[in-house]
Amino acid sequence: MTSFPTVLTKTVIGLLAITQACSADWPNFRGANHDGISHETGLKTQWNTSLRPIWEREVGAAFSSFSVVGDRLYTCGLKDGKQVLYCLDANKGTVVWENAFEKEFRNEFGDGTRATPTVDDGRVYVLGANGRLLCADAKTGRSLWTAQFNAKPMWAYSGSILIEGNLAIASAGGSGGSLVAFKKDTGEKVWQTGKDPVGYATPYPFTLDGKRYIVGFMGNAAIIVEAKTGREAWRTEWKTDWEVNASSPIFHDGYLFLSSGYRTGAGVMRLTPSGDKLTAEPVWSSKVLLNKFQSCILHEGNLYTSDQKSLKCVDFMTGQRRWNVPRIKHGTFVLADQHLYLLTQGGKLQVAPVSEKEFKPTAKIELLTGKCWSVPVINDGKLYARNLTRIVAFDISK
Repeated sequence: MTSFPTVLTKTVIGLLAITQACSADWPNFRGANHDGISHETGLKTQWNTSLRPIWEREVGAAFSSFSVVGDRLYTCGLKDGKQVLYCLDANKGTVVWENAFEKEFRNEFGDGTRATPTVDDGRVYVLGANGRLLCADAKTGRSLWTAQFNAKPMWAYSGSILIEGNLAIASAGGSGGSLVAFKKDTGEKVWQTGKDPVGYATPYPFTLDGKRYIVGFMGNAAIIVEAKTGREAWRTEWKTDWEVNASSPIFHDGYLFLSSGYRTGAGVMRLTPSGDKLTAEPVWSSKVLLNKFQSCILHEGNLYTSDQKSLKCVDFMTGQRRWNVPRIKHGTFVLADQHLYLLTQGGKLQVAPVSEKEFKPTAKIELLTGKCWSVPVINDGKLYARNLTRIVAFDISK
C-alpha cells in the first residue's frame, strides 16, 4: 500500500507542475496577472550581432498584441476586407486556423482590430473594432457565441475581454452597459451596469478585503463594480480630450492608479470599503505621467512607462519622477528577468536592467520598421513583436 505522505508528495508535485505550466502561459493582454510582467528567466539581454527572427509573417493590419497558450499564439489581422482572428504555431508561425469574424475597420492612424485575444479554458475571446464580441473554440477556431455592441467610440472598440471566474466581461458603453458580463461558455448575459460612453481600456480586476472588483475606465469616468453582481461600488469623473482613457489601471496594496494622456495626467488614491461602497482618498495627482494608450509597469514601488512625452520612472506612492529620457515616446514595455524590454514606436528594441536610478540599455536592436504600437510579449524564451501588419518572433533564451 502506498503511504499517505507518498501520495501527498506526488499530489503536491503534480499540482506544482500544473501551476508552473499554467504560469508559463500569457493568456491575455498584459499577461495572466494583468501587469505586463513575464516570469521568464534565463533570457538574453545583450547581443554582439543583430537578432535574426526564427519566423516572421504578414497578417494584415491590427494593433492587437499576442496571447500565447502552450504552443499556440493568438492575434488579429486584416484580410479580404475582414478583421481576422489568427491562431498561429508559436514556434513556426504557420497558420493553424483563422476566423474572419467582423468587417474591416479603417482609420488614418491604423486599420484593424485594436483588442488582444483572451484565451481561457479551451476558448478564445476577442472584441472587434466595430463592436462584435466573438467566442471561438481555441483548437479549431469554430465560432461558439457572439454579442454585438453599438456604442463605438471615435477610434473604435479597443478594450480586450476580461475572464473573471465563469464570466466574460467587456466594456460595451452606452445602453449596452458601461461594463457587461456574460457566462463565458454560453454567452448568456449575467449583468450589466452603467451607461457611460465606452473608453479604450480593458476591464481590470483586483481584490480588496477578500472581495473581487472590476475597474471600468470609461470615456469620461472611472468606475468600480463588484465582480459577481456588477453593482457599482465607486465612481469618479475622469475627463480626457476625445474621451481617450486607454491606459490600464493598476491596483496595489489598497491603492489605485489611473493615468491618461493629452492634458489630464495621473494619480493614486487609497481605496477603503465603506458598507457596500468604496471610498477613495486622493494621495497624489499630477501631469508627471501622460499615458495616451501606453500602460505602466509597476515594479518594486516604481512605475515605468514611455508616455506621450518621454521614457520615465515615477514613484508609485508620491508621483516623484525618478528619471526621464526625452524623445522616447509612445513605446511599449514588457518586464522579464529583471530587465525592461522596450519596443519603441519606430521598431527598435532597447533592453535595460529595471532600475529606479537610470535607464541604461545593454542592447539596442532594430526589430521592425513602421508603426509599432502593439505591446511585445515574452513567452517560452521567445520575444514576439509586431508593427501594424507583420509579426516577428525571436529566440532570446540563453
